[in-house]
Amino acid sequence: MKQLVALLLGLAFSVCVNAQPVPLGTAANFGVLAGSAVTNTGASIVTGDLGVSPGSAVSGFPPGIVNGSIDVADATAAQAQIDLTAAYLNAQGRAPGTVVAGDIGGQTLTPGTYTSSSTLGITGNLTLNGAGVYIFQIASGLTTASASQVILSGGATADNVFWQVGSSATLGTGSSFSGNILAQASITVTTGATLNGRALARTGAVTLDTNGVASPAGPGVPGSPAPSSLILVAIGLVSAALYLGRGRLLQAFRRI
Repeated sequence: MKQLVALLLGLAFSVCVNAQPVPLGTAANFGVLAGSAVTNTGASIVTGDLGVSPGSAVSGFPPGIVNGSIDVADATAAQAQIDLTAAYLNAQGRAPGTVVAGDIGGQTLTPGTYTSSSTLGITGNLTLNGAGVYIFQIASGLTTASASQVILSGGATADNVFWQVGSSATLGTGSSFSGNILAQASITVTTGATLNGRALARTGAVTLDTNGVASPAGPGVPGSPAPSSLILVAIGLVSAALYLGRGRLLQAFRRI
C-alpha cells in the first residue's frame, strides 16, 4: 500500500511538473538568439530582440529588419544564452511523454509531453489543439517539409509550445511553424518560411532567408491540465489520505 501511494503521488507530481511551461528567463525577449552567428538574406523581419553569444557575427541587417534590440557578444546576449541553456535542460529533463517517431504531419495532438528517440519530421499539417503546454523532446534533428504548417487551435498558443532539439532544426521553404525552438546546435529557416515563436540556438548559427519571425508576448503561462492529469492527481491525493488515515478507519471498523 505504501509503495502504491508513493507511485501515485509520484505520477501526480510528474503530471503537474510537465504541465508547467519551460521557463525561458531573459531568452524570452529574443525572437532570434544564436551561439556562433546570425546570418540573413533578403527582407526578413524579426519581431523581438536578436542576439548572438559567445560568437559575434551578425550579417544581413539591413536588408533585414529587427523590431527590437540587436545584442552582439554583450552581457545581455550572454545572460540570454545562460537562460537558454537552463531552459533547454529543463525541457530535456522532463519526464518522457507519449512516444512519437518519424513524421508527425497529419496528426492532431493535445497538450502534453511528446518524446522522440531520434529525428522528427513534419510533412503537411500538424495541429496542436487545446490550451495548455506542449513539450517535444527530440533526441536528434527536427525538419519540416516545404509548405508544411504547425496549426494552433482550441486555445493553443505559440508561447506554450516548446521544441527541444538535440542537434539542429530546419524549417522548410514556405512553411509555417509555431513554438519555441530550443536547439543544441543550429537553426535554419529557409526561404519564405515563417516562425510564430522563437529561434533559440545554443552553440550554432541561426540562418534566415526572407522570413518572418514573431516572438510571442511572454514566456508562457501554465495551461489547464488535461482531464486525465486531474484524475491522476485526484487518485494520488485520495490514496495518500486513505493511507495516512488507515489507523482511524481500522478503529472505526472494530467498533462496528
